[in-house]
Amino acid sequence: MRVLLLLALSGCASIEAPLIHGEPGTPLPGLTEDQLLRFREGRALFGRAFTPGEGLGPIFNQARCVSCHDLPESGGHGAEAVTRISHYDPDTGCDPLTRLGGSLLQSVIVPAMREAGLQPERIPREASGVTMMIPPSLFGLGLVGALSEEAILSRSDPEDLDGDGISGRPGIDPDGRLARFGLRATHATIDSFIEEAIRVEMGLTTPEHPDEMLPNGEPLPPGMDPAPDPEVGDAEIGLLSDYVRFLAPTEPATTHDPVGEEIFRDLGCAECHTPTMTTASNDNPALDRKRFRIYSDLLLHDMGRELADICTPGSVPGEWRTTPLVGLRFRDAFLHHGQALDFTMVIEMHGGEASPARDAFNRLSPARKHRLVVFLKSL
Repeated sequence: MRVLLLLALSGCASIEAPLIHGEPGTPLPGLTEDQLLRFREGRALFGRAFTPGEGLGPIFNQARCVSCHDLPESGGHGAEAVTRISHYDPDTGCDPLTRLGGSLLQSVIVPAMREAGLQPERIPREASGVTMMIPPSLFGLGLVGALSEEAILSRSDPEDLDGDGISGRPGIDPDGRLARFGLRATHATIDSFIEEAIRVEMGLTTPEHPDEMLPNGEPLPPGMDPAPDPEVGDAEIGLLSDYVRFLAPTEPATTHDPVGEEIFRDLGCAECHTPTMTTASNDNPALDRKRFRIYSDLLLHDMGRELADICTPGSVPGEWRTTPLVGLRFRDAFLHHGQALDFTMVIEMHGGEASPARDAFNRLSPARKHRLVVFLKSL
């Protein structure tokens, strides 16, 4: 009776669900045998090297998915940066330079192109924005995909109506859908995210995009691509998508520093780097109402002139989706370009909406700065 009375007096108090996590590269807990089989088959395909005879290229960056996502395990972040370009005009908006080969430069060509005297793509003079990008980690993306739109939109305040200086807004994909994947929030689904990576990083045509990419928009000479199109089908894209969908998020180190986390919150960092989220109701029990660490609100924020380089059709230079901080302890280079080599440099490059948090950090004592860094290194 006493327990029931306490429960009644507690009103709406509830116990939070346990956090979902796993070792790097491991599957989500609770998958069925069929889902585990697709995870293993998808992982094998993720690590497979394609050849020019199978459709690789003729312009590309890597022959295997895992070449861009191998740290600390398959599905993680990458160390080899790629080049992104765009042209931005305040009056006409963002031009991804599709007619000149697109926003991602391909730095490798197949032997047939090399023998013909052709070169990899170069930065066109029309590009007003150029940047390097390090491939992000894919751990936990299935949980991100299982979030409700309301969970993301509830944190959006594009007009800063509450006056706190933070005006995150949702990314929107070309079809008008809420976008949550990609460094600039450009994709609404994992399938779309994977399909684009297959095309632009590996040069493999798909049922949705059966035409070859053209180097800097120039026609391909005959014989450069012997494989029939599309070079990968929906079955392969589905396997790769399920592999990524079923990757577990990583857990923080056991040396978690609660004082450092308190400083993180006091500075206002958690206003954008939301520590945890919970998925919506889902037919897949492994994704159904699961709480997980993310340290992101998945919204676009103005990060200031220091980080303003390229644009996308849905974002202007300086706008970036809040980077999830889970897995920071596995990295030694930070920000989208990997040019920040320590956490102090990362924080000091934050501008725009993050300026108040950056300035507050700079006012901290050396001891409290150290505690914050210890916390970040534990994530």
